[in-house]
Amino acid sequence: MEKRTQTTSNCHCEEPSKTSGDEAISNILSGKEIITSGMTKEVQRVKLAIEKALEGKKVGLISSGDAGVYGMAGLALELLPNKRDFGFDIEIIPGIIAATSCASLLGAPLMHDFCVISLSDLLTDIELIKRRLEMAGLGDFVIVLYNPRSKKRTAPLKQAWQILMKHRQPQTPVGIVRNAYRDDQEVKITCLKDLLKAENIDMRTTIIVGNSRTYVKGKFMITPRGYLSEKKGDLAIG
Repeated sequence: MEKRTQTTSNCHCEEPSKTSGDEAISNILSGKEIITSGMTKEVQRVKLAIEKALEGKKVGLISSGDAGVYGMAGLALELLPNKRDFGFDIEIIPGIIAATSCASLLGAPLMHDFCVISLSDLLTDIELIKRRLEMAGLGDFVIVLYNPRSKKRTAPLKQAWQILMKHRQPQTPVGIVRNAYRDDQEVKITCLKDLLKAENIDMRTTIIVGNSRTYVKGKFMITPRGYLSEKKGDLAIG
């Protein structure tokens, strides 16, 4: 976080997205040229960032979480000129993704193999999303769901629930975190059977569906890594 803050404070021009939580970095944006855009404007924003960099400005292209995980890093690299020397240096600074920040509020649900699946079908065909959900369910992964529901897009969450109900017990623990580490943070643990009854699920919500061994202990959601297994040789390294 310190590296990210220091780099941002050294920039001339900042390009945060509407969802990047720029209120959290407002204290270091003062006096800089700020360019913002919302969903579906990502390509234009990245192209403008590259133009500013080619003008000799230090540009910060800001994403929420980690720029290399559903963020702007990949798009920026794709849009760079197809040559070895771009005319400016590029540094991709890692961040904390929603999967891990939300997991920390729930307990330790990601202690074993897990996958992250976005339910947004804006850039990914819904049939491919459904196929990935089927495979994740069959593989008994802990499943982290991003972008579960928006005002216009409500069907994918119900479809995901229907798929996962085929591969999980109804009482499988499910963690729901909204606005993690913000003032209006909401944290709830429910079960898969009751997932669709939960309120306030939107684009700022992350859902973590446990695997077949995930359980709830007090206020914590836990997926065992296997350290306490009684079977000899089950202790895994990695």
